[in-house]
Amino acid sequence: MSTEKIDGVSVNTQASVYFDGKCISHGVTFADGTKKSVGVILPSTLIFSTGAPEIMECVAGACEWRMLGAQAWNSSKAGEKFSVPGDSKFEIRVTAPYHYICHFG
Repeated sequence: MSTEKIDGVSVNTQASVYFDGKCISHGVTFADGTKKSVGVILPSTLIFSTGAPEIMECVAGACEWRMLGAQAWNSSKAGEKFSVPGDSKFEIRVTAPYHYICHFG
């Protein structure tokens, strides 16, 4: 089951807009200092770079993803997660809006 609501957080009200508006997210900070982002990716194929390891949680829609240079695409739909190592790049492609929570760390 995907996360539907996050209580007790501070939300950055200014959105981060990437790839000419194809990815839009808001940062959230928990009381313990943990940071995540909540956003949506519009239909596109994009390449993301990571600093820290990330877990991408799909809360609505679906995507296909692969580590940059890999041949096979993996799928992720609502209620599913995938992990990406730090200091890496991954491709994501969506055909309908993909709503996500990015868990850092």
